[in-house]
Amino acid sequence: MTYNAGDEDLRLDGDYVKLEDGGGDGGALCQAETLPSCGCDRGVGWWVKLVLLGLLAGLLTAVCIKWVGPFIMYKEIIPIINWETETFSRTKLALLVFGSLTIFPTLLLPSSPSMWVAGMTFGYGYGFLLIIGAVSIGVSIPYFIGSLFYHKIQVLLDRYPKKASVIRLAGEGSLFNQFRAVAFIRISPFPYIIYNYCAVATDVKYGPYLLGTLVGMVPEIFITLYTGIFIKTLADASEDPHTLSAPQIILNLIGFCITATATAIVTLYAKRRLKQLQMERGLVLK
Repeated sequence: MTYNAGDEDLRLDGDYVKLEDGGGDGGALCQAETLPSCGCDRGVGWWVKLVLLGLLAGLLTAVCIKWVGPFIMYKEIIPIINWETETFSRTKLALLVFGSLTIFPTLLLPSSPSMWVAGMTFGYGYGFLLIIGAVSIGVSIPYFIGSLFYHKIQVLLDRYPKKASVIRLAGEGSLFNQFRAVAFIRISPFPYIIYNYCAVATDVKYGPYLLGTLVGMVPEIFITLYTGIFIKTLADASEDPHTLSAPQIILNLIGFCITATATAIVTLYAKRRLKQLQMERGLVLK
C-alpha cells in the first residue's frame, strides 16, 4: 500500500518502513523493509525427507553392527592383532610405534593406526608417554625441514591469503599468544600434517610451536588410545564371548561415545576461538 502526501511517499509493503530521501525538495521516502524469512516454515516434504534420512542412517548402522562389523573384526582386525602379538615382543612393538610416529609426519602419513597399536598394547599410561615422546620428534623434523624452504612456503601461503590466515595467527604476538594459537590449531580440524611444514613460515618460535603442539594433541592422543583399547576389547570378546558381558560392551560403547563427544566439543571450541582471534586481528575466515 502507498500513501502520497505532497512530496512524500509512504510505502507500506511489510512490517517495517524505511525513510529515504525523496528528491531534491528534501522530501522523504518511506520504503518497506520485508522481514527476512526465519526458516521456520518448512513444508511436510522437508520433515518426511528428514525422517527417511534418519531411518536410512539407522538401517545402515544396524547393518554395520550386525554384519559388516563382525566380518571386518574376524577377517581383518583379529588376524592382525594375532600376527602382531605372535611376531613382535612388547619391546619391539614399542620401537615400531615410536619409529612410525617419528617418521610418518615427515612423510605426510597419518599416525592414528600407530596410536591404536599403542593403546591396544600399552594402555593409557605407557601408551601416552610413548606417543608424546615420539610426537615431539615427529613434529620437529618437518619444522626444521620447512625452515630450509622458508621463502618458498611464504610465497605459497601468499597465494592463498584467506586459507593461510589461520596458520599465520601462530606467528603473531607474544610467546604465550603463539603457544595458544598453535594449541588451538592442533585441536581444530586443520590438517596438522600440512601445518608441520608451514608453521616455520609464519615466524612462530620453536618453543611455543612444540609446547602448543603437545598440548593441542592431547585430546587426539586420548581418543586414539581409547579407540585402540576398545578395538582390542571387542576383538577379545569376539574370540571368547564369556570374557565380556553385554553390560560391559554397552558401557564401553557409552564411554567411547562420551569420549568422542567431548573431543568434538573441544574441537568446536578451538575452532570458535580461532575465529575470534582472527576477528581481533581484522581477518575474515570463510
